[in-house]
Amino acid sequence: MGTLNRRILTTLLLLLAIDVAVVATVASLLTPWLTPLRDAVDAVLPGGSGLAWWLAVVSPALVAFVWAQLRYTRAQTLAEADAREVDRTEYPDLYDRVQRLCHQADMVVPTIAVADSDVPNSFAVGTFRSATVVVSEGLLAALSGDELDAVLAHELMHVKNRDATVMTLASFLPALTNGEYGPIDDALPGSRGSRFVFGALAFTGVYFLSVRFIEAPFGSLAFTLSVAFLFGLTVVLGGVLLGVFTAPVVVLGRSLSREREFAADRSAAKLTGDPSALVGALENLDGDATPTPETDKRRAYDGVRGLCFLPHGFEEDPATDEFHVETRSHPPTQERIERLGNVFREL
Repeated sequence: MGTLNRRILTTLLLLLAIDVAVVATVASLLTPWLTPLRDAVDAVLPGGSGLAWWLAVVSPALVAFVWAQLRYTRAQTLAEADAREVDRTEYPDLYDRVQRLCHQADMVVPTIAVADSDVPNSFAVGTFRSATVVVSEGLLAALSGDELDAVLAHELMHVKNRDATVMTLASFLPALTNGEYGPIDDALPGSRGSRFVFGALAFTGVYFLSVRFIEAPFGSLAFTLSVAFLFGLTVVLGGVLLGVFTAPVVVLGRSLSREREFAADRSAAKLTGDPSALVGALENLDGDATPTPETDKRRAYDGVRGLCFLPHGFEEDPATDEFHVETRSHPPTQERIERLGNVFREL
């Protein structure tokens, strides 16, 4: 697991570096309009070479950006999966299973949510402080006993390894670029023209702030055209750069995705002591036919696709594309089963 932890940490640091680049780029593009704020910061905290500006404004903006990505992605994923948080009173068996597995793994019990979908699947999303494990009604109906424990253990290992948090962070920019996420539309619910309203408000603010550096008379046609040109150029250039920054995020997410699935399978099999249970779950849910180990070496133990257990997500009807957590890069189920056979031999 040391190799995986290093890979997860490296991926996280690279993602944070990309976030730094995004925030720095936005700050640079908005420099003409942020000059008054920058001058005020330099006057209060003289640091020279813009150091005070970075410490007082850009650094908090970076922290807020990362926090917002994780919180928004978690909330959006749960909403799209039609998943709601549940407790022991509603799902006593599910809660007891998760609690027992967490006790065995020496980890805090995460939030548990159930998705209103007949498609059997599961996934985990996380922030730096908390995580949520989501299972569908279809999964609870399709699996029971050791196989259900194996799938839950798989998701819990994503939480424990922290790769659930990293993948949650990695999914934001690609989804935003592809139009899957719309933070502006979500911030202004109930308005079909929310983007227009936001754009109009932004342009109005830019219009008044532009008086400091545009020499044409305020309110004149020349002034208005100059502001419109600069505003449009900033938006277009920002969109292009967003796409540029998204490309390495996709590569990082795909690179980590395969290994994190293998690692979660391996850790879950060792946690439950029964690789055959996870193999059985994979076969039952994905339809592959592979010889299954018949015994458990340790006997009875005393005691919205890229995030999913299986790559088909929660798509209920391909024709209507009703909710679909897309996979970035999942290893073939057959290969996962073969590797679990190696774990079985080790145990």
